[in-house]
Amino acid sequence: MKKKVLLAIVAVFAITHLVLVFTHKTFIYKALIYTYPDINDQDIFYSRTIAPSPTPQPWAISTHYNEKVLPDSLDHLLQQYETTALLIVKNDSILQEHYYDHYSDTTHSGSFSVAKSFVGTLIGIALDKGYIKSLDEPIAHYLPSFQKDGKEKITIRHCLTMSSGLNWDEAYASAFSITTEAYYGTDLEGTVDRLKVSEAPGKFFDYKSGDTQILSLLLTKATGKSTSQFMQENLWGPIGAESYALWSLDDKNHNEKAYCCIYATTRDFARLGKLYLQEGKWGAQQVVSSAYIKEAITPNGLLDKETNKPNDFYGLQWWIYPNKYNKQVFYARGILGQYIIVIPEQQLVIVRLGHKRGEKIGKHPREFIELVNQACEGTF
Repeated sequence: MKKKVLLAIVAVFAITHLVLVFTHKTFIYKALIYTYPDINDQDIFYSRTIAPSPTPQPWAISTHYNEKVLPDSLDHLLQQYETTALLIVKNDSILQEHYYDHYSDTTHSGSFSVAKSFVGTLIGIALDKGYIKSLDEPIAHYLPSFQKDGKEKITIRHCLTMSSGLNWDEAYASAFSITTEAYYGTDLEGTVDRLKVSEAPGKFFDYKSGDTQILSLLLTKATGKSTSQFMQENLWGPIGAESYALWSLDDKNHNEKAYCCIYATTRDFARLGKLYLQEGKWGAQQVVSSAYIKEAITPNGLLDKETNKPNDFYGLQWWIYPNKYNKQVFYARGILGQYIIVIPEQQLVIVRLGHKRGEKIGKHPREFIELVNQACEGTF
């Protein structure tokens, strides 16, 4: 009897495994082992190293470095959501820097969707350098799987504005979602190839990590270089990064998980904010055109799929925050509360990293709003 039960169990597992293989869902094994993405996941994936700049440029330290004590309300929120790092750059100098939970200025931490703003910037650079002809160029010019079934109408701009109309399910809690497959799977290109058109492109803003992944695959086809290599040569190096970065891959020597998963130090993440603060210029070099920067941080105006109202909170892979202070605020954002916040009027760049994110108030997370409020009220 026991032998029959054991054989039955083995048979069930064998059949289940075959089903997962034929439905491209063997990634579920890894999802069940690791349960939920973490900021220290760099060790569970292959990665590509982005070398430090050949001419690293250390940040200047303000004469008022860490003089001010953080307000109790802000300090409470930072601890509540398990912050690991808070960096405030003002007028090109580090004004405040706080680390928690054994983190430091040399610790590499995961970016999650902050990576989308890096990818968007790389597309702008590729446009400036002539690797792509126009943001309105069809994706099909670069990716063969987009040459049929309605996907031939999808353009680079549609992916930049999160309006591809593809059936990517942005679900993080489900072990069976395509987002989970992208994170734990081993074939991002195959995953993207299987996407279907669910609505007309360019109609709605509908946040989908797949749109950013498509941009990265296109970038590799257009430049003949991996996304990491293109970033090292055209962004990471020119902005003077002091430390290496890691970009997680779906498999060995394969594709970057471009919608997420850059691991870098807080100080080096801040450089992207400074680049945008300076309208794409770093020192004497125009790294990315000011015209592209301007468009990236301007609301794209598409109807929001959730509210059916015009979008005033997203540009080209950057979030935008309309606020009661009537100040321009834009930011890169990751799912566990990773932020690169830029407030041009005050010459501020704020980087916050951590394990958790607060609830959204409208379209924006609670602790992000508190950071902006404190900044605009002169706390920093």
